[in-house]
Amino acid sequence: MAKSHILVVDQGTTSTRSIVFDDQARRVAIAQAEFAQHYPAPGWVEHDPEDIWRDVLATARSAIDSSGVGASGIAAIGITNQRETAVIWDRATGAPIHNAIVWQDRRGVEACRRLKADGVEELIRDRTGLLLDPYFSATKVAWLLDTVPGARARAERGELAFGTIDSFLLWRLTGGAVHATDVTNASRTMLFDIHRHRWDADLCELLRVPMAILPVVHDNAHLFGTTDTALFGAPIPIAGMAGDQQAALFGQACFDPGMAKSTYGTGCFLLLNTGSEAITSRHRLLTTPAYRLDGRTTYALEGSIFVAGAAVKWLRDGLGVITHASQTDDLATQVPDSHGVYMVPAFVGLGAPYWEPDARGAIFGLTLGATGAHLARAALESVAYQTMDLVEAMSADGGGRPAILRVDGGMAANDWLCAFLANMIATPVERPGDLETTARGAAFHAGLATNVWSGLDMLKGLWSRERCFEPVMDDETRAPLVAGWRDAIRRTLAPPA
Repeated sequence: MAKSHILVVDQGTTSTRSIVFDDQARRVAIAQAEFAQHYPAPGWVEHDPEDIWRDVLATARSAIDSSGVGASGIAAIGITNQRETAVIWDRATGAPIHNAIVWQDRRGVEACRRLKADGVEELIRDRTGLLLDPYFSATKVAWLLDTVPGARARAERGELAFGTIDSFLLWRLTGGAVHATDVTNASRTMLFDIHRHRWDADLCELLRVPMAILPVVHDNAHLFGTTDTALFGAPIPIAGMAGDQQAALFGQACFDPGMAKSTYGTGCFLLLNTGSEAITSRHRLLTTPAYRLDGRTTYALEGSIFVAGAAVKWLRDGLGVITHASQTDDLATQVPDSHGVYMVPAFVGLGAPYWEPDARGAIFGLTLGATGAHLARAALESVAYQTMDLVEAMSADGGGRPAILRVDGGMAANDWLCAFLANMIATPVERPGDLETTARGAAFHAGLATNVWSGLDMLKGLWSRERCFEPVMDDETRAPLVAGWRDAIRRTLAPPA
């Protein structure tokens, strides 16, 4: 009997999930584990790679057991991951030389400023599609090599390996046999030429990253390797990998130019499929490979918002305004409006289209009449306002305004947020029947590589809509809300007096 189940490892910023899908892309089993965040200094964020590896093994084994098909019934493994997070490990032992430096981490700000002063930002942008920012992996790698004693010399000798989380997991799953990544993760390092599809020697020299530590780059649907038999009791092909946001675009079946999705998790990431054209943004968006199949690349414009769900988490853990994230829906509907309160959640700087790493969170419009409900509503509204900024920037860049925006991620379950978002972007918002679109995307890649699915047309038929939120707000009502947001952004970005 042909194997028809896919195991996906979805390694995120705050948790690791393993999900088994059947050949109809239905979830059969799921296991999840949260892991610790480490903040060794202001603006620094780290993960212990051993925590991640432990959770990957535990959740994968649990999901396989719960699925009832066993390791021998799994056709392939797909991996999707938090992007930009950098790990360096010893090739001989597989041991990390330091904690992973997370995508949110800002310790590379000064290095980026020096590079900007040297006038190299345009070169980086032309070749990588990225802005010169510590968000991406390269300055994290350089910091690790400069800080860990002896690391740079060992890297030059080829004793160390660098990878984003996908690459580290692939190494561990294959027992150290494979050091590779996929095009979407490679493109987030600031070292990969997205037009020539190769690591760029000039950029590696400029950013002080030895090419000897870089992984091999493959298509997203590709037989990367096979798991060590000892891990699951039977060898399983690893046949799909993609960074989480590109995986979500693929899982939302946004295969045609002009289709867009927005994922709401810790941050928010909006991707617009631009087909075979790599559009250069004039409004500080990113140009990125969406996926590469059979050597052919489909590109996307991407807007990255650093804080979405993290603002709700702050209301819960930092202020105690709520005890559970789901309460924001109820609180938002308890008040007729935000009482003039605007939250700009720049806790770790502002992402697209502003890209201001030094910006910090701010709340405007507080009066004695403001309540916790108004704060909760302002936090949700900030997510919609930031998405609106991205949609407008994409339209101005020539990517076109999406006719429909497909949403996913934990916050997309919030009906009030989806409705307000539709009003702010004046575009219908579609929510799929399964919000696990990131994992589905990785499953789709792995299934394509192992003939569980025959092609994109077959995958389109597996996508279903749960609900569509139509915009109902008129321009007269919308205009002052947008003006208030613009003013809040202006004041957040204003230099101190």
